[in-house]
Amino acid sequence: MKKVIALALALIMVFALCACGGAPVAEAPAEDSSAADSSAAEAPAGENVVKIGVFEPLTGDSGAGGKQEYLGMQYANYLTPTVEIGGVEYTVQLVPADNASSADRAPTAAAQLVSEGVSVVLGTYGSSAAIAAGPTFEGAQIPAIGVTCTNPQVTAGNDYYFRICFLDPFQGTVLANYAFEQLGATKAYLLGELGNEYDNGLMNYFEEAFVGLGGTVTKDNFPQNNSDFTSYLNKAQSEGADVIFCPVSIAYSTQIVALAKDMGLTIPILGSDTLDNNTVLEAAQDSSVDLRVSTFYADGANPEFDAGFKEFINSSSENLTNNGGNDNIAAVSVMGYDAYYVALEALKAAGSTDSTAVQAALWDVQYDGVTGSIAFDDVNGDAVRDTAFIKIADTANNTWVSGGSQQVAG
Repeated sequence: MKKVIALALALIMVFALCACGGAPVAEAPAEDSSAADSSAAEAPAGENVVKIGVFEPLTGDSGAGGKQEYLGMQYANYLTPTVEIGGVEYTVQLVPADNASSADRAPTAAAQLVSEGVSVVLGTYGSSAAIAAGPTFEGAQIPAIGVTCTNPQVTAGNDYYFRICFLDPFQGTVLANYAFEQLGATKAYLLGELGNEYDNGLMNYFEEAFVGLGGTVTKDNFPQNNSDFTSYLNKAQSEGADVIFCPVSIAYSTQIVALAKDMGLTIPILGSDTLDNNTVLEAAQDSSVDLRVSTFYADGANPEFDAGFKEFINSSSENLTNNGGNDNIAAVSVMGYDAYYVALEALKAAGSTDSTAVQAALWDVQYDGVTGSIAFDDVNGDAVRDTAFIKIADTANNTWVSGGSQQVAG
């Protein structure tokens, strides 16, 4: 029914067939390029401009991840700064709004994008902010494409929120299977922030799958703004946990990993996609910490993309800083890159910059991205995904190594 209604809306707009295919991978800009800033700059007067909103945490606990996700969009915008819509070429302008990693601030950031007249929104990194902003985008009839917000509530009951990432029921099951089958764990210690929908949702899915396999769990929540995790890690040790699962924010995970390093903790720490971040990796550097994370893209899967994006990262000090100070490729950046091209496909298919036409077109968009084939189900607009990747921290060389891919049937 959602799809039928959406298509009906589209009939009032100029229609253009959607041409799918991989996005170009071109040479990155020369040294000291200002490409990172140009995406948010005003387009020259007289040009046809289509605005794509960037709804990301550029500050706060998840700011490091939000900046990396945005960096992927900026790279895509650098490579493909225009799009043909209804036979007319438009300059694509990225319009960022900082949700500050906060569900409380998210509606204000969303309202800012609505006032800017964007045709479609990309983001966000962090499910809580996405859930909080969903009604704002829906009320304004502006479609949002979630990039790495994995909680099922993001799209549930909202015809204007889509997403290109896998969901937490899948991710939690993948990680439970990995812990039980690959790590040989039978006792798991689960740790998340009290009241955080992302953390607790993932822990519940992990627990359900892990117990179903024959394992046992102990589960704790720490209060918001907690800064001492000693008692929690000591508890994991004293109870004989075989694995610690902590699907927490970047700010918390860096503290937990750094403490594990100081304690000489050798219990494997298993993290979700939020821990796939350079600052978390750096916290484990030169230690015996066994850190493993699930993620959306494996480094080296597309050497041509990797080479071009690394060059882009190193082309300016701002890009390098926003990537965490090195050129390790974060999966969220690649997902941001793919999300940009999904938005372009929707604009082309709609044949219009009108947001309701873009929303109607999104249901049928199919796109072969760097992270794999992307299509949306016709129930919630969720991505059809069946694979997650495991990355293992090489603490001696401050980099990630592949731990293989994981799938869950059905």
